Amino acid sequence: MKALKWLGGTVGFYALFVVIFEAGYLGYAQPSFEDSGIPMLVLTTTSPSGETKDTMLARITVGENIYVSAHHWSRGWHSNAIKNPEVLVTIDGARSARKAVPVEGLEFQNAANALPLNFPVRFLMGFPLAERQILRLDEV
Repeated sequence: MKALKWLGGTVGFYALFVVIFEAGYLGYAQPSFEDSGIPMLVLTTTSPSGETKDTMLARITVGENIYVSAHHWSRGWHSNAIKNPEVLVTIDGARSARKAVPVEGLEFQNAANALPLNFPVRFLMGFPLAERQILRLDEV
């Protein structure tokens, strides 16, 4: 019985940790990981109601293409980009109009391989069940 209480407490603590990390740290604080070697960008999307939202995201570059990946719980920006693919991208202070294009197949694999989700990342994000989705950000 003690083992079940301990296990339940551990699982509960971990679930709370993931919620705080996802919603509070990544969602609200939107930190930049540039200092740790992960290139970042700010993606401005428009919701169906016309409200714009800025989201700090890791930037994946393969050749001349820029990608962003939705692979954890806070994915409102991804839904907005799918519904309204005309987005704005800010990289190092330079802002440009882009079109968000979902990718699959070999292009998906190449982009996913450029920014793999290793165990520590998956642990921090609560081992997301949703399949990773990647958008290419084409210049317009």
